[in-house]
Amino acid sequence: MSEIVLKGIPAAPGIAYGPSFILDKGEFIVPKRSISLSEIDSEIARFEEAINNARREIHLLKDKITQDMGLAHAQIFDAHLLVLQDMTLINQVTAGIREAKSSAEYVFFTVIKKFVEAFAQMPDEYLRERASDVSDISKRVLKHLMDESKLHDLDSLQDDLIIVAHDLSPSDAVSMYNKKIKGFLTDIGGRTSHTAIIAKSLGVPAVVGLKDATLRINNQDSVIIDGQKGLVIINPSAETKELYIKEQHKITASLEKLDDLKSLPAQTIDGKKVAILANLELSSEISSVRKYGAEGIGLYRTEFLYMNRLDLPSEEEQYEAYSQVARAVAPFGVTIRTLDLGGDKFISSVQIPRDMTPFLGCRAIRFCLERPDIFKTQLRAILRASVHGCVQMMYPMISGLGELRQANAILTQVKAALRDEKIPFDENIKVGIMIEVPAAVMTAEALARETHFFSIGTNDLIQYTLAVDRVNEKTAHLYEPAHPAVLKMIQKTIDAGHNEGIHVGLCGEMASDPLLAFLLLGMGLDEFSMSAASILMVKRMVVSVKLQDAQRVAYEAMQLATGQEVEEFVGSQLQKYLPS
Repeated sequence: MSEIVLKGIPAAPGIAYGPSFILDKGEFIVPKRSISLSEIDSEIARFEEAINNARREIHLLKDKITQDMGLAHAQIFDAHLLVLQDMTLINQVTAGIREAKSSAEYVFFTVIKKFVEAFAQMPDEYLRERASDVSDISKRVLKHLMDESKLHDLDSLQDDLIIVAHDLSPSDAVSMYNKKIKGFLTDIGGRTSHTAIIAKSLGVPAVVGLKDATLRINNQDSVIIDGQKGLVIINPSAETKELYIKEQHKITASLEKLDDLKSLPAQTIDGKKVAILANLELSSEISSVRKYGAEGIGLYRTEFLYMNRLDLPSEEEQYEAYSQVARAVAPFGVTIRTLDLGGDKFISSVQIPRDMTPFLGCRAIRFCLERPDIFKTQLRAILRASVHGCVQMMYPMISGLGELRQANAILTQVKAALRDEKIPFDENIKVGIMIEVPAAVMTAEALARETHFFSIGTNDLIQYTLAVDRVNEKTAHLYEPAHPAVLKMIQKTIDAGHNEGIHVGLCGEMASDPLLAFLLLGMGLDEFSMSAASILMVKRMVVSVKLQDAQRVAYEAMQLATGQEVEEFVGSQLQKYLPS
């Protein structure tokens, strides 16, 4: 077959070659969840409500098709309605909930699966085709019962595959860990989408924003990913393969040279020491953190503990997870970010309203303040874990003093309760905030007086400053980390923190780019936190330059008018000190 080249957005550097696997979102994972006797009636009521909602949807759909295309085309939905009115199905599910004492979604999924299998084995062709109708109905009802589409079973994935998907959600990200995946390709997304974050975390290349990769690529196609240039080559020729194999060997040799930096401090030629830390999604990544010589964890994203499950993690479960990380990275520290749900991160065990503009809705600290029961459970777990290492925590998406004070008031209540219960915790635990919205930047001086440290979350700060959705491939060209407005926001935050005597870190994707990290070094940033695989490249930059040179470059860059001018200027300057 002839070679096809697709151009997308480079999301994670590197080169990979292998067979493709198209990730189909058609199926659901429905884990078994036991219920108590007192919950049986409410579970049956939930099931009946889901059936009624599905009926209403189909009636509306049938009416619309009748209006647009005529009754003959709309009659296809009669079969769907018949399934939803089938008393055998309804009675079996109701009886199953009572007898098995299991959730409505699990019992319905078990029963409907048998219906689909029965239709699929019918000798009559027309009846066999009705299996797809029953399957479609099952998905419609399960969406109402589970409140969100669930991933299909990823356990069947084989090693050494290149994942091709329309998009990868945070839930998908959790499912990808501990699997030998060679790279990611998605139709949508930008440089800081979750696909990019997980790819960097796993140390594999990724290209996003390909628009129609899932339509152009078939299962088991041979694919090359060039994560540096944002290229995808389908069915590459022998000559192209050889070219990329040589390029891959060069990259491997270059990375091996960086190994000598692991044990060295991140210190400039003229003696300025900065901290280089790792971002962490799951405790299973600790080995990578050690492998690349991180000086601790600058961002532990705790929401991943809540993903792909129908219940909330208990205090004990969270305590064990946080304690494990604290012990593993000691004597270095770990900064635990409190729950950042909402936006594009949802979990089925909590009813979060689906906002028209999710990144502007009830997310992060806003959600935690609305659900103090969930927030307090997490705070208790973090505080209890603080005795097992050097633990500090931070609140995400703080927009002003009001939210900071509300969060700290709840923290004070939790501390008092632990004291009453004689449960030990670090009384001097440091509590910081993430600077992710322009409002926080503009009130940074006041915020700095009531917190221990700042951590700049540039992934969100850029999107809120530039009004550009950071996961939208259509506006990806407008997402400019080096935009003068973004740089001024960062500089103002660093200055405000230093004026009040607190240190300022950065845990967005900007920190993992040596060019932008050079600029941030000159702007006075104290701490860089990034995907573990990026640490040695950034450290190489730090030990190759002088702080005074970085400061001069940062000052001159701040006078430029566009992000492109900034990147070109900083790149030309960095090349003087680091030609490779």
